[in-house]
Amino acid sequence: MPTTHIQSIPTLPTRAPAVLSLEARLAAVEAAMTVALDEAAVAYEVRTAHIPTTPVADVVTLPLTPTLTPTNPYASPVANLLQRAQQRLLADGWCAGSQIREDGARCLYGAIRAEAAGDRSLEARGLEVLMDAIRSQFSDADSVPTFNDSWANGRVPMQMLGQAAALADSCGQ
Repeated sequence: MPTTHIQSIPTLPTRAPAVLSLEARLAAVEAAMTVALDEAAVAYEVRTAHIPTTPVADVVTLPLTPTLTPTNPYASPVANLLQRAQQRLLADGWCAGSQIREDGARCLYGAIRAEAAGDRSLEARGLEVLMDAIRSQFSDADSVPTFNDSWANGRVPMQMLGQAAALADSCGQ
């Protein structure tokens, strides 16, 4: 009986699969997506080559800045006053410690007074509704100017103008 030699098959050293970094994985996905999108673009061109197209002759261009003033969104005069005061503060800036600064920034009271345009009754009603809105969230506030001056920036005061406008509108003022 002849002896058989079993020859061993050499094995390659085994290594753990390479771990790709996040950037490498993202690059691989981007490459795969680029190929898929290129194939889709070619397929689209082939499928739609028989469809006649007409070029657009007239192109309408509009200015980047709006030229129309926004309409008053509220039906009541007090709500519109408060909304205009809020828009004035957004456009000209908010300040504390004075009604109006040299650069045009205003406090809550100054913005309402400017937008009331001399109508003292409308101004008083606007301040009253604003104070009601302020007191609904800040019970310790004693006046609009002191509330205004207690803030380091105008985010909350301007937010209160918006809430006061909605309150005036809901009350029909």
